[in-house]
Formats: sequence, C-alpha cells, structure tokens
Amino acid sequence: MSPKRDLNSVAQIEQAISQKYGEDTIKNPKSNWDQEKEQDYLEQIKLLNERNRKYQERTESVETEDGFLLTKKLLTTESNRTCPVCEKYSFESRDDVYMTKFSCCNRCYIQYVEGREQRWLEGWRPNLGEKHNG
Repeated sequence: MSPKRDLNSVAQIEQAISQKYGEDTIKNPKSNWDQEKEQDYLEQIKLLNERNRKYQERTESVETEDGFLLTKKLLTTESNRTCPVCEKYSFESRDDVYMTKFSCCNRCYIQYVEGREQRWLEGWRPNLGEKHNG
C-alpha cells in the first residue's frame, strides 16, 4: 500500500467518525487548550497529590512487637470503652454510637438519657447513688 493511499483511508475514516459522532471527536485535544485550562489542570494535579499523600499517611503500616502489621491510625487512636456513668467496660458495637454522641453506654442511655437528651447534653449526670447495678 502506498503512503498516499494510507492518507486517503485515514481521511475517509476521520470523515466517517466525524459524521457519526460529531466534529469534536476528530479534533486535536490541544486545539482548545489555553493557559487558563493549563492552570486549572495544574491545580487539580496538586489537589490529587495532596489527597494521595494524606491517604498514604492514613494507611501507612507499622510492624508491632508481636509481628503484626497495623496502620498508624490504629496505633494513635485511643479508644475508651469504659462508660463514665456506670464504669462498666463494653465490647459491644452498639455502645460505640452512644459513647460517641452521649458519652455513655447503651444501658445508661436507656436508663438516663432516652427522652431527656436535651438535659443530658446540657450537662446533667446521675448522682453516684442513682447508678444502676450491673
């Protein structure tokens, strides 16, 4: 095949693509590029790199003395599983919600907080004599 024939077939293919999908499909991407788009692109790249760096920091693994790999986030996060109201230690996942929002376990929430959330959030806490037994 001669080079001239190759160029003709390329031109025919471009025309067919242009007719079917529109003129923009065969344009050179650089034809619409300007300095403003370049700056916007560079800002997006910087933002993406910053997000990737933060993600890498969060997921960076550290080997513990026991030979386990843990993320740094797990090593620096303190978890208080003891209810400050009844002083019971909890392994239950449902207590996590109440510990986060109301600083008490599920049982204390039901006994002291439920229906009286505003009073609780304003700082009221039960006296030591009112604490429930295990």
